[in-house]
Formats: sequence, structure tokens, C-alpha cells
Amino acid sequence: MKNSSTNDSIITVNKDELYNSSFKYCEDIAKGHYENFPVASLLLPKDKRKYVYAIYAFARAADDFADEEGIEGGAPKRLALLDEWNQKLKDCYNGKAYDPIFIALGKTVQDCRIPIKPQEDLLSAFKQDVVKSRYNTFDEVLDYCTRSANPVGRLVLMIFGCHDEEFFKYSDKICTALQLTNFWQDVEVDLRKDRIYLPEEDIKQFGYSYRQLEMKQDNENFRALMKYEAERTQAIFDEGKKLIEMTAGNADTMKLSKELKLTWLGGTTILAKLKEIDYNVLNQRPTISAFDKLRIFLGSRF
Repeated sequence: MKNSSTNDSIITVNKDELYNSSFKYCEDIAKGHYENFPVASLLLPKDKRKYVYAIYAFARAADDFADEEGIEGGAPKRLALLDEWNQKLKDCYNGKAYDPIFIALGKTVQDCRIPIKPQEDLLSAFKQDVVKSRYNTFDEVLDYCTRSANPVGRLVLMIFGCHDEEFFKYSDKICTALQLTNFWQDVEVDLRKDRIYLPEEDIKQFGYSYRQLEMKQDNENFRALMKYEAERTQAIFDEGKKLIEMTAGNADTMKLSKELKLTWLGGTTILAKLKEIDYNVLNQRPTISAFDKLRIFLGSRF
């Protein structure tokens, strides 16, 4: 009996060390990538940050598979890598994980009672990025957002013990608006990858064309188009703002509220930057300055 107890203690210690090193691995990935919007900032409780890092690392790697056009084998190989990632995700839910990202993710989904669907939705969006580069309607873009962005907000809420559909509804608004903001900010960046998220129906509505966009022609029609997209994105942000109040008034999510406000302010600041440059995103990429970050941080505290 004494030897068994000792062995159990060693196994527990080794497992704890494995989890700690795996979470640290995910944290290094998260902190090694530049983001406009904070990833697990200091406003989050320390005991929750590791879970956010794990989910971020899982999504970051998958996003890299979808985006890395230099991968030998082209689109088929990128899709195959995403399929392998999806299988590792399923294995993780069945208690089989060997990659540090999935070891940390496995502990995360176990501790936070997270279902597999949000992560599978993310992988579905990444696969879509490999095979789809044009969108006919705004509804198509919104459908993409339901899988590329909205699962992230839901996952963060679940990390804080919230599985409430009412919370998810407003979280989806903020996440969709963040994704759209990123699209409008990165029109020129995405063009270099031969991706256009501006809906064709809107392009035509404003008397512009794919041909002009591909040639990066900045004119009044293009700027009117971008103004239209930015303004309706702001409206979606405004719809989602209620989540900040809801999380502040909930015992489980109270500590998340300031992080949400920080994220909301970050997204709406980018939209304001679009307006400052008169929506000339083909020649300038609006970014948040150090002063803006300080102002946003201070704004999130009150």
C-alpha cells in the first residue's frame, strides 16, 4: 500500500508538470503573435488566462495552416493538415493527447465543461478560407463570422462558467463586429492573398468592381463602400455592448466584464481610425498607437 501511494503521488506530480509545461507552451505562442485586440490581458484573472492561451494556441496553429500559402502541396495539403488537426481535437476529447497544445486544451475543456462544437466550427471556417476567396452577399460573410469569430467569444464565456444562450447572443454580436472590422482594416492585406471579404452585392451597389479592387483603385465609390461597411459594423458593435453590462452583473463573469470592454473599445477604435483616414484602406492600414492602447486600457477600467 505504501509503494502504491508513492507511485500515485509521482504520477500526479508528473501530470501536473506536464499540464504546466503545456500551458506555458501555449502562452508563449499567444504572446509571440501581434494582435490588435488583447489576448488574455492582465485584466483577466490569472487562473483563467492559461485556458484562454490554450484555446488561442489551438486556433492560431489552425489559422496558420489555412493561411500559409507556401506549404508544399498547396490547398490539398493545407486541407489535409486541418483534417489532421481536427482528428487531434477529437482524440483530445477522448483522452488521447500528445501535442502540448492538445494536452493544455484537453485540460481546458475538462475543467471548463466545453463541448467540441465551437472548436470544430473554427476549423470549418479555416477550411473555408482555403477554398473560398469571394463572397456574393453580406449574409455569406456573416455565416463565415458565425464560425470564424463567434465561437471564440462563446469559448471565453464558458471558461468563466457561463453557458447562457442570452450571453452568447450578445457575445456573437461583438465577435462578428470584430471579425468584420478586421476585414475592413485588412482589405489590402487580404488582396495580397487573393481574398476579398467585401460582398460583391455591396461592391456593385456603390458602382465599384472586383477589377478596380484588384487593381487597388482608390476613389469616391470605394470610400463610400468602406464607409457603409464601417457604419453597419459599428451598429453591430452597439448591439453587442449589452454584454458588458450583463457580465458585470453576473457573479461568474464579473471579472470578464473589463476585458470585454477593452475588446469592444479596441474594435470601435479601429473603426474610428478608418474614418480618420477617410476609408483609404488600400493605401493605409489603420492601427492602434501606443497612446490609443493606453486610452483604451484606461477607458476599460471605468
